[in-house]
Amino acid sequence: MTAYDDSNVFAKILRGEIPAHVVHEDAATLAFMDVMPAVDGHVLIIPKAKARNILDVAPADLAAVIETTRRVAVAAQKAFLADGVTIQQFSEKAGGQEVFHLHFHVMPRQAADTPRKLPRPFADPQILAAHAEKIRAALAE
Repeated sequence: MTAYDDSNVFAKILRGEIPAHVVHEDAATLAFMDVMPAVDGHVLIIPKAKARNILDVAPADLAAVIETTRRVAVAAQKAFLADGVTIQQFSEKAGGQEVFHLHFHVMPRQAADTPRKLPRPFADPQILAAHAEKIRAALAE
């Protein structure tokens, strides 16, 4: 297994070196808008602990990330009046992982939507800010 690399983009977000549209933060996790969303409301949830992916994460850190993922999924579905939610996690390059810090994707889905394909364009920051606010409001309910 390859070692964790502190130069990954999510580590930089955790250190405040790169801005993010934060949806939720607690002692163990951070949830923020994907800047290249597959669907409107696409959120990423990461542990604050160093973990390359699900293959090397400590059980307590994984439990925290899963609980935040569940809470964000419920809020995103509510905020976007979605019919369902897609939750994805990729581990290692062969598994589809592109950023080597454990993360879960939460995507509110409509029955008839089609997710944007990779490579996806960067979203308008004002739209991401509005989507983050919608999800934060749903989390507060």
